[in-house]
Amino acid sequence: MDVSSPWWTALAGLAVGGVVGFAVFRARLCTFGALEDAMVGHDWRRMKVFALALGLAVLGTQALAMAGILAPDRTNYVTTALPWLGILTGGVLFGLGMALVGTCAFGSLVRLGSGDLRSLVVLLVFGAVAYATLRGIFAGIRVDGLERVALLLPAGTASDLPSIMGRLTGHDFRGILTAVAGVALVAPAFADRRLRRAGRLMTAGVMLGLGVVAGWLATTWLVDEFAHPTPPQSLTFVSPVARALFGVLFEPTSLAEFGAGSVFGVALGAFAAARLADEFRWEAFDDPREMKRHLLGAVLMGAGGILCGGCTIGQGLTAGSLFALSWPLAVAGMAVGARLGIALLMEGSLTGFVRQSVAGRFGFHNKP
Repeated sequence: MDVSSPWWTALAGLAVGGVVGFAVFRARLCTFGALEDAMVGHDWRRMKVFALALGLAVLGTQALAMAGILAPDRTNYVTTALPWLGILTGGVLFGLGMALVGTCAFGSLVRLGSGDLRSLVVLLVFGAVAYATLRGIFAGIRVDGLERVALLLPAGTASDLPSIMGRLTGHDFRGILTAVAGVALVAPAFADRRLRRAGRLMTAGVMLGLGVVAGWLATTWLVDEFAHPTPPQSLTFVSPVARALFGVLFEPTSLAEFGAGSVFGVALGAFAAARLADEFRWEAFDDPREMKRHLLGAVLMGAGGILCGGCTIGQGLTAGSLFALSWPLAVAGMAVGARLGIALLMEGSLTGFVRQSVAGRFGFHNKP
């Protein structure tokens, strides 16, 4: 097989996804779980692990950019227009769906690898809705509706922070920005004594961050720009899940890409970790109510993930590693959606949560 064949990038995705899935399963690391810990339990340890992953991804990705190996403006995250309304709306929908399911798309792949059949149903629905939003029946609403509301950047300016700072000042601050952001993100995890003793959590954070860098490398070095021109990509689990589902059902050759390979890799890596720890267990829905909640969450995540351009990994780490302007908008939307979803699950309704929040904010309390 020719080294420029797209199947090599698929194999690279399989390998990177496998390592990440293995490490994350062993650490019990989950983006929604980290958000829930921080928002409800005020425990920021797992959020520090994701900050560690983001810091390493930033340092590695920007090093590739400064070395001329990776061109950020060739990726799908750094464009000349920022569809801010779609990103914010999609982020909220994704976060809400994530809360209803109890994990994100990446977490669903990890759970599937450990024998959770609920995640199989979630991923099938999630992938179908994502594909319908990407190229199917809902694509028109996305393209002609939400994505028309966009911030157009000046000609020659890409939607990443170093490019904008360079445009405004006439100087290249990429190196300084990378060093400051990288250290600021990595330091909290290493400064936390409890985390330093949690080897599996720290390892999972390191593997996630390095996995993002490995994705950029693989899709830069192993792609023949003349035979198979594709933009560089790295870890993300929305459109790759949709394309993997399409490839399995209709067009096997579409599986020859990094994203599809990483989808299968994460599930296989989690499967290997579960078997090694003797923790592989078949699980299914407890009742129809739980199934309905998961199905609704899968629909919201599928549509929302395409609108905001990625999942908690795709936007939270991969877009963040590029300093893309979509990153803070998507992450903020996901955090808001997740908090609303947690409130919905805990309070039974959003009105109760809003009422309680207003009362707490202004000191109003119901009389007995």
